Amino acid sequence: MTSFWKFLGQRLLAIPVTLLIITAVLFAIVLQAPAEERASLYLPPRLPSRITAEDLQRMIDRIVAEQGLDDPFIVQYSRWLSRLVRGDWGYSPSYNDEVLAILTRHTSVTLELTLYSLLLFIPMGLIAGVISGWQPGSRKDNQFRLLAFIGTAVPPFILGLFLLSIFYVGLHWFPPGRSDIVDIRLSNSTFVAYTGLLTVDGVLNGRFDVTLDALRHLVLPVFALSLAHWATLGRVTRATMIEQKDREYVYSAQAKGLKTRTVVWRHTFRNAVTPALTSTMLSAATIISGVFVIEAVFNLNGLSQVVIRGMTDVPDAPLALGFAVYSVLLVLPIMWVLDIVRGFADPRLRERENGE
Repeated sequence: MTSFWKFLGQRLLAIPVTLLIITAVLFAIVLQAPAEERASLYLPPRLPSRITAEDLQRMIDRIVAEQGLDDPFIVQYSRWLSRLVRGDWGYSPSYNDEVLAILTRHTSVTLELTLYSLLLFIPMGLIAGVISGWQPGSRKDNQFRLLAFIGTAVPPFILGLFLLSIFYVGLHWFPPGRSDIVDIRLSNSTFVAYTGLLTVDGVLNGRFDVTLDALRHLVLPVFALSLAHWATLGRVTRATMIEQKDREYVYSAQAKGLKTRTVVWRHTFRNAVTPALTSTMLSAATIISGVFVIEAVFNLNGLSQVVIRGMTDVPDAPLALGFAVYSVLLVLPIMWVLDIVRGFADPRLRERENGE
């Protein structure tokens, strides 16, 4: 257990280092624009109709001086990073509100969709890959490969529209949106948003109708988001299982008379799960980006609505940059959790990285 806690600490310390590198790169990209162009983003959305070019230039020069937009990179980056740490992520002209407040208001929707997608496709992908890889060429294997091909070939937004046309338009089973129970907090003063996740808060408030309704709305978007990742994870697991099933330790376990289930899940699976989870960890960023697409398709008012409005209404650099940093903050914990699961499942991994 000592090696595990050491491994856990190393992975935890890597998060702020990774965050520093990514934020520095993001800020450097923003600074590619000249200071005067960046200063124009701080101008009011509606300028006086009779403003002269000289007055506009004086306003821009004043903004450049006040905001320090012509300072060296390290000065501007340090100032911006210190504001981030203090919770000052800038002001959004398109929303007329603080960037961090806007992002946190819409986080619960994105978090709920991501959480249930992970809980669905990771175990289902591992199970399907193990069953398929243990019996390659069998009927179950052929069925899995067909479904995996479909899952990776069909884009998530096309799949989402297809599911809506059948299960909502045609059958009226699973509607889009987040809930049919309108204004829960206003209509029922006793309903408390403990977590912001409707499925969880419904249980905590004793409102199981809220939980069931929220789950009903999550069925289609979770499936649409999970299918491609399920197919990828299952394929990696299948390939690893095919490789592992011909190893000597498998033949040795079978020669000892162990049951097939024991050989598969207690021995072979433990060696196959590490590469499978590695592929999932590397695709953590695509999971988050896929969430934004699915939110738009199913009319879920999550973080996708924030970035769409920030791109279409008025130029909103603080919101765009804050959204990029916030997305990184969502991805890194997912990668950290999956990395810890890998280390827990395969002791050799943490011992190797700890130099033992």
